[in-house]
Amino acid sequence: LGNSKLDLDIDWPGVFRHAQAVSKTNPFWNELSGSNPFVHDIAASNRNENNKCLSILKEKPYLFSKLSNNRDSLDSSGDELNIDCLLRETSTRRSGRSKCVSDFLDIVDNQRFNLHKTTPQTTTASDITWLQNDREAYKMAWLSHRQLTRSCLDLEAMSHSPGWAQTQATDIHVVCKLNHEGGSVQLPDSDINVHVPVGHVSPGEFQEVGLKAILNPPLSCNNELSSTVSPLIELTLSNLNTSKAIFLEVKVAAKVKNDPLSQVMSDIVCFFSLNKEGPFKKIENCYIYQDTIQVKLTDLRHVMYAVIAVQANKIQPPATNVWDYVHRTVSVGIYGPKHIHPSFTAVFTVFGHNYIPGKLTICDIKKGGKSMPPVVFQLWGKHTFLLEKPQDLNISLISCDPDFEVKMEDKSKNIKKEELKTGEMVRQQFLFSMLGCKEMHFFVFLVQIKILKSSQVTQFHVTTPEPAPKLGGIINRPKRLQNRKEIKSAPWLLIPTIKYPKFQDKTLSVKTYGVALKTVLRQNKIDYLLEYFKGDTIALLGEDKVKAIGQTKTKEWYVGVLRRKIGLVHCKNIKLISKEQAMDTADSELTTRNLVEQIALPFKKLTYIYSVVLSTVSESVYDWRALAEVLGYSHMSLDDFNEAHINKESERVAHVVKRMKQDCHANKKKRLFLYELIVALLKIDCQGLVARLTQDTVILTSAVKLGKSWRELAEKLARLTKQQIEAYEVPHQGKNGAVALEMMWKPAYDFLYTWAAHYGDGYRDVLQDLHSALDKMKNPVTKQWRELTGTLILVNCMEVLRASAFSKMEDEG
Repeated sequence: LGNSKLDLDIDWPGVFRHAQAVSKTNPFWNELSGSNPFVHDIAASNRNENNKCLSILKEKPYLFSKLSNNRDSLDSSGDELNIDCLLRETSTRRSGRSKCVSDFLDIVDNQRFNLHKTTPQTTTASDITWLQNDREAYKMAWLSHRQLTRSCLDLEAMSHSPGWAQTQATDIHVVCKLNHEGGSVQLPDSDINVHVPVGHVSPGEFQEVGLKAILNPPLSCNNELSSTVSPLIELTLSNLNTSKAIFLEVKVAAKVKNDPLSQVMSDIVCFFSLNKEGPFKKIENCYIYQDTIQVKLTDLRHVMYAVIAVQANKIQPPATNVWDYVHRTVSVGIYGPKHIHPSFTAVFTVFGHNYIPGKLTICDIKKGGKSMPPVVFQLWGKHTFLLEKPQDLNISLISCDPDFEVKMEDKSKNIKKEELKTGEMVRQQFLFSMLGCKEMHFFVFLVQIKILKSSQVTQFHVTTPEPAPKLGGIINRPKRLQNRKEIKSAPWLLIPTIKYPKFQDKTLSVKTYGVALKTVLRQNKIDYLLEYFKGDTIALLGEDKVKAIGQTKTKEWYVGVLRRKIGLVHCKNIKLISKEQAMDTADSELTTRNLVEQIALPFKKLTYIYSVVLSTVSESVYDWRALAEVLGYSHMSLDDFNEAHINKESERVAHVVKRMKQDCHANKKKRLFLYELIVALLKIDCQGLVARLTQDTVILTSAVKLGKSWRELAEKLARLTKQQIEAYEVPHQGKNGAVALEMMWKPAYDFLYTWAAHYGDGYRDVLQDLHSALDKMKNPVTKQWRELTGTLILVNCMEVLRASAFSKMEDEG
């Protein structure tokens, strides 16, 4: 379904009525209209009242369509598959005179950097026709996008500023036009969806559905008995002549705990109002599955507001507030300017929900003691972590590059638990500055989040964007710049070495055990499923449950260890006990080295793209020595690199990976490249990188395994229609108008990649939802292909691995 970002808060018809009145008295109107397509349309319509066919897509004729990319065919081994990376197309512009500085920066960006990831979007022909036939809608779309862009810029000041000239539209507001067949509307980069059923409106009528996320939820819904776990959602409808309800589906940042008290005393609910400020009332028509809630909306209005919250009936000691009844995740985002400067501000933002927008308007930045105008910052990095109750947090940003430092008074800041209770965004600003007069370059910094009253520490790394390209000569010679095929980039400076933690081979620290209530022995062995005797004590690697198919049915499982083997055990077949209650745990002990080697086993059989793996690892590992050591190349030195590999850390890492690939290729019977690489990455605690590689390889392998069955999966996962399925297959059709069977993996991959992109960083949910959907197919491939089950075990073991294999004392030292 096509979507466009609109802002309906301005009286645009009044604006254009005023423009038509001015045209009659302004002697320069005709000349002025030559540089503005919308003024030109008005002027032309005044001169010729019968002209009704003026083009409204003259600014960007391909604004609402995306070009599909060709991909190479699949190699039979699955080892050397090459897929062309998606490249960002340079947007078309009108003329050199009408370009603003943002346009020039975009041109330089497009020619200097290859972007290897884009978010695929789907647009139907009916959406383009609608915009072509509705001049007002198109103008609103174009003008709202440029609403915050300033026309006058101080270029001298801009070269030293932290991004004040980089203004862009900030509201994420999607509007989709649906007919009587219904459909789904999703807010971009979120887990907020509206499902419109078939027959919602009569044939021939249309429904325009608008979705908007307001980051700060209503204060009235945050108190001791209630805490919001989603943004405030604004839902707009154009047509109230409806016959069926619509459904709002939201993935929230909390899940009610499994203990009986929490289950009885609290629940996830939806509050609804016709006004942004309230009052809000609870909706009864809700269906909840784990961390996802679906709300049936029957009392429809043109504008409605909804927010999801955790609500408690009452607080019963030892609980002190509603947080004590739920597992609550906190999301943080690091925002900064589009390009870094010698002095710039990074903003640490805490959200009370899991919706982290890609852009954020910052209104309270000061420079030289003076308040600056609002500026739009870009999302540089994000992270989520579990916070069991509101607690005081200490935030530290530490530069990993000796060329940059954080201002002394900004190095460490606190966030009070009272601020977290409100559910609103909490922001802290950190000022970075460059030391000396060296050449600007991107760098890496560490974000540490400490809970003040405990030893819990969460940390992650963030890479800044590139510095702003130099503007000398660009303003006067825009056409020459556009025609150049190559622009030399600034000299590459070394990324500072990051100290990776030391892997320790020791016995796992397990807190929860299970006693087998029955004997389970299978005549036909099933990979990744444990066998056990009644009375066996099984170590559980966490209390999270995995949904997967057994011999015939889909069940819920725990990840357990028994007799030095990791696998799944059916939840109903064991009784949970604490570590103190476990009598004999000798059979359930396992070392961290054995854990790593076992959870990486699925990668022995997963299909991967070597070129993609190589580039991903080289871009994400910042110390070639650390990687070389865990791969068994501790003897390597700088003398082993040729001149091309000396200057760039990424190329040194790539050289190490290539060396290992060659050695594995020379000994195929005993060594497997991807398996050994994943083991090594786990041993240097690169869990984020492992998660990314896991999702990429699972998506590709699933596409290959499915073949033409991907159509059935698409219907189950995303409710695609036959027309939408055909749209995925058209780019890959042969001369006979059909997709060859050996090429069917390509549309399957396109669909799965697009579907997974909606999850953002939720790789666990991607794997689990894909597994569940495959299990429900008529002939589930997961009954024979168990590697996907193995990857679920992998991602569910990461926390216990990190807690046991990497010493906190050593990290702090």
